[in-house]
Amino acid sequence: MTNTKWMKEMTSAELAEAVKTCDTVIIPGGAIEVYGPHLPLGSDSIVSKAICERVAARTNAIIGPFIEVGESASLYEFPGTIKIMPQTYAMMITDIIDSLAHWGFKKFMFINMHAGNVPIITQICKEKIREYGIRCAQIDWWRFIQPNSVDICECKGWMAHGHASESGTSVMLYLHPEYVEMDKLTKVEQDPSLYKYPDIVTYPEFSERTKNGTLGDATLASREKGEKIVTKCVDRIVQYMVENGFGC
Repeated sequence: MTNTKWMKEMTSAELAEAVKTCDTVIIPGGAIEVYGPHLPLGSDSIVSKAICERVAARTNAIIGPFIEVGESASLYEFPGTIKIMPQTYAMMITDIIDSLAHWGFKKFMFINMHAGNVPIITQICKEKIREYGIRCAQIDWWRFIQPNSVDICECKGWMAHGHASESGTSVMLYLHPEYVEMDKLTKVEQDPSLYKYPDIVTYPEFSERTKNGTLGDATLASREKGEKIVTKCVDRIVQYMVENGFGC
């Protein structure tokens, strides 16, 4: 994206000058974990980078530090998964916000692709809002796209938006088709017994729900669906940022 500004690519002087006219920073968040047999371990991080660049190009916000790993303990039985403990992740978020606030950023947009990171980011943001008077917002991407793609996905409910399923695979087919191994797409139903008591919070291991890292039907994925999802959702994020003072 030609109009994107990554903090890591700027000089110290350039950043100091840029913050004077744009005090919004986008924090990309992802994970390194199993993502079905057909997608790379870094799928969450790959998607996060692409979405952040699209949003930054239209809002003029600066993209800050990229947190490519996350709280993926439930997937630790699958080879390659990187497990960052909640307290470690919380300390990283705390130090990043402290540093960026120190250098003049007042609005923080977290574009996060991993569910395990969500409550940690939320907790730290609430504390830092009280401490610094900053503003924070978070996009929980795979949950965020659900109400924004009901007319796009063929499956309904969790089957469309499960791990490495129709929506996730479609997004990757649009953004980075070179990473998708089409001959390995699978459909994995969930065991109904795991949800016999939906009103009770339980903690099954991810391997109890799937043996290959897919939950849902990845075989229904398509590039066309991915393009529609990304376009609609980026538009929605940009609309929020512009209407709520996060644009520059």
